[in-house]
Amino acid sequence: MGHDHGAPPATSGTLSGAYRKRLLWTVGISASITLIQVVGALVSGSLALLADAAHSLTDAIGVSLALGAITLAQRAPTPRRTFGFYRVEIFSAVLNAVLLAAVFVWVLWSAIGRFSEPVQVKGGLIFAVAVGGLVANLVGLWLLRDAKDKSLNLRGAYLEVLGDALGSVAVIVGGLVILLTGWQAADPVASIVIGLLIVPRTYGLLRDALHVLMEAAPYDVDLAEVRRHLLAEPGVVGVHDLHGWTVTSGMPVLTAHVVVARGALDGGYGALLTRLQSCVGDHFDVAHSTIQLEPEGHGEAAGSLHH
Repeated sequence: MGHDHGAPPATSGTLSGAYRKRLLWTVGISASITLIQVVGALVSGSLALLADAAHSLTDAIGVSLALGAITLAQRAPTPRRTFGFYRVEIFSAVLNAVLLAAVFVWVLWSAIGRFSEPVQVKGGLIFAVAVGGLVANLVGLWLLRDAKDKSLNLRGAYLEVLGDALGSVAVIVGGLVILLTGWQAADPVASIVIGLLIVPRTYGLLRDALHVLMEAAPYDVDLAEVRRHLLAEPGVVGVHDLHGWTVTSGMPVLTAHVVVARGALDGGYGALLTRLQSCVGDHFDVAHSTIQLEPEGHGEAAGSLHH
């Protein structure tokens, strides 16, 4: 039977690799925010600032994980790891989501404790530190503004910085309320808001990462449409064992057994394979495909067992 593989991705490494320097800057910014917020929280007694500091620390750790995953992903494939270490990026995204979930639980628990045992906090200092954190986070968002749609790993880093920026806004509002009204409960309320901001992006990141790990079909590749396009090619009479999955962000893979009329193979396998793979690559942007050609009759027996 004929086998062929599509061309490897046009660029070396992963889509995330091009943003390594920006991620390094983002790590530096997140680490600086964390240090400033911890000092500010200790001086002011603010749980909201401490929660935002924990969030910023998670950002720094998460982006560092992303950097480590990108570095590993650049390593060449081996005979035992034929796709290299690309999947490490997805495991990094899962770990990011777990870290964010842990921060949420801690923030919620600490905030509930503050309602029963109130602490006097300094609203002016909270406000000033939070404004500085917001400005730094906006710089981080600018650095990753065009990266979020390139890779699940980079999306995780972007969402972490975005969530931290929104957390800074919550702390600013809480600080203003305390400064203007003296209502100390605004601090734990702001903490809870920070925790709640973490939930939706944690869920989305974990859902998408698990989608890849479960080797589900890529969101943007409709296998029914792939089948229809292949069946529309001259000489193709059947398609079975059609599978699609994602190795890492931006690297979809597809395999298929294509049953062809006997006369269609008279001109050789090469031309037909090229045409079929061009169909998959041009219409569905799948650069790596493996297509097995089978003569009519063989495919019917196989198709009764595999679909």
